[in-house]
Amino acid sequence: MTLALLFGTGLPGAAQGSLDIYTDGLDNGFQDWSYATHNLFNTSPVHSGRYSISVNTVYWNAISFHQTNFDSTPYKSFTFWVNGGAGGQSLGMYAYLNDVYQQYYQIPGVLTPNTWQQIVVPLSALGAADQTNVSRFDIKLAQVGSSTANEFYLDDVQLVARGVTVDTTQTVRLADGRWFGANTAIWEYGFDSPDTLSLLTEMGCRTLRFPGGSFADEYHWSSNYIEGASFEAWPTAFTNFMDIATNLKANVFITANYGTGTTNEAADWVNFANNINQCGFKYWEIGNECYGTWEADNNTNGPYLPNDPWTYAMRFQDYYNAMKAVDPTIKVGVVVVPGEDTYVNNLSHSAYNPRTATTHYGWTPVLLSTLASLGVTPDFMVHHFYPEYQVDNDPLLLQVATNWAGDAADLRQQINDYFGPGGTNIELLCTENNADAAPQGRQSTSLVNGLYLADSMSQIMKTEFNSYLWWIFENGQDTSGDFDSSLYGWRTYGDFGLVLDANTRYPTFYAMKLMQYFAQPGDTILNPASDDQLLAAYAAKKTNGALSLLIINKDPTNTLTRQITLNGFMPDPVATVRSYGMPQDNAAQNNAPLAAQDIATTSFTGAAPTFSYAFPPYSLTLFTFTPQPPWLGIVLSTTNTAVVFWTTNSAFTLQTNANLSTANWGDYGGSINTANGTNSVTIAPLAGNLFFRLSNP
Repeated sequence: MTLALLFGTGLPGAAQGSLDIYTDGLDNGFQDWSYATHNLFNTSPVHSGRYSISVNTVYWNAISFHQTNFDSTPYKSFTFWVNGGAGGQSLGMYAYLNDVYQQYYQIPGVLTPNTWQQIVVPLSALGAADQTNVSRFDIKLAQVGSSTANEFYLDDVQLVARGVTVDTTQTVRLADGRWFGANTAIWEYGFDSPDTLSLLTEMGCRTLRFPGGSFADEYHWSSNYIEGASFEAWPTAFTNFMDIATNLKANVFITANYGTGTTNEAADWVNFANNINQCGFKYWEIGNECYGTWEADNNTNGPYLPNDPWTYAMRFQDYYNAMKAVDPTIKVGVVVVPGEDTYVNNLSHSAYNPRTATTHYGWTPVLLSTLASLGVTPDFMVHHFYPEYQVDNDPLLLQVATNWAGDAADLRQQINDYFGPGGTNIELLCTENNADAAPQGRQSTSLVNGLYLADSMSQIMKTEFNSYLWWIFENGQDTSGDFDSSLYGWRTYGDFGLVLDANTRYPTFYAMKLMQYFAQPGDTILNPASDDQLLAAYAAKKTNGALSLLIINKDPTNTLTRQITLNGFMPDPVATVRSYGMPQDNAAQNNAPLAAQDIATTSFTGAAPTFSYAFPPYSLTLFTFTPQPPWLGIVLSTTNTAVVFWTTNSAFTLQTNANLSTANWGDYGGSINTANGTNSVTIAPLAGNLFFRLSNP
């Protein structure tokens, strides 16, 4: 009998998903094909349980575990515990495919005398990773150098499942409400409507930006027209945006006209929004992507040049002072790009990096060094990111979200190098992201872009970027982008937008809607680990004590069954699962009701510190685990016949469970003897595995 005791937040012995080969005997149908002198029921020493395997043999003989051909895809490594006895032995391994041995693996080093140590061998090192016909594993005594043939001992042999590990102590940062955002634009018809407010609320949008990309550098807000356009009235005027933003109670980013506007025009805009109408719009960007020659820029007077970082810095000083004179509470930011030599638009001005003793002409170094010389500190820096342009690739897109960490590090280093300690409080913000900045094709409206949104948003949460705004809430159909047959998806048009209208919501809309359940402002972002490149994992600890875990399966065809390990968290057995993927996207293709296209919400009854789950291809799966109620006692010791525990509560329930893969904890039915504050419980009969916990009565 094994007595497994629960205290703290750990659960021993519940490695569901991994495959035991030997514990106190051969497990899971493995057979003994050993060709070495051995004993499967050795009583001393043992690593755990009652028995280990003793091996007393000559060089190259082996302990061999045989199985009918099986698929190794769910597993990542072969592990075992070994005790060297007198020590000095050198071991090696073979794996077999369809009973044919593969490449030899020499285990590094020699065994330590009288010490148990765990050996972990990646299946890839044995030629047995992702194979459908694995049949056998040999552990051999190898003659290498001064290796000896002393007797040694094996125990707890298993195949370790691939999976995700969440360590609740590995915290990253607190969640920011500005991550849940979308761009809006002057060309959106019907924006100021109940439908818009309903859709933004449904998807959990907390942040909006106006007036829309490059048009911001040509837009005159008071007259609602574009510089040089043949018409003046756009569908969404600033007052229309103002109505939706204030009703949504959103964080707001406004992009002031740098390219064709004036500082007075920007200051008047601040006054109209925040003083006259009391909107409290806090974040004001000066221009949109001003480093790009695609942006309108009429700065051609005297030394001023278009799309020039020195000119931009000089004019930013004027915008900053004029706008803050109207409302000192606002935040005013600059546009930047990663890379010290990115967008070298002219050589009129340079920036010297004192850390590297190098000179650079790129946009951000010249901008920051000029601002530092002027004594003007921007409140934030704005970064836009589009990983593709004109040519789309699904697999590459689904691996590119890790770019955010590098961009954040790059920009912070440039602040340190070119601005110095005075730039410590400059925030990094993202106000535009989508897959492709060019005309839109199939990928933009496909499930893949929905997965990318969730992946990109989750990755940015692990950086110091404090905002994330998708481009764009509503845009319009486009058939001039990439429609290559290799791209996943069924829609015959592209669209930057999250929605086309109230009844046409793209996968990106549902992905953003899902993210509001992942984290909210004040939650703690964690840093889980996944050992599968196609299975991304993100986690957050909620302010109410719950734990959320988002898994993104980026494989287009395969369901990935993986082991999930929650360290430092004891979940209630029943978890909420929200999922979005192919079934919902296919429902949209078949014009099913909106309810069938929406996020599916179900209950999962197998939550435990370690459990297995099957993640469908191209899917988002979000678990919400609630913590178990606090236990009322601590197990102190065990004997073969009793569990001894301590509790301060006069009323409690002792529960047992023979199989932690189920949610069925049962009340213990035996007698409970109480003496001197210590409760002794006699366990009978002594059979099987029993797990004990104290819970509320």
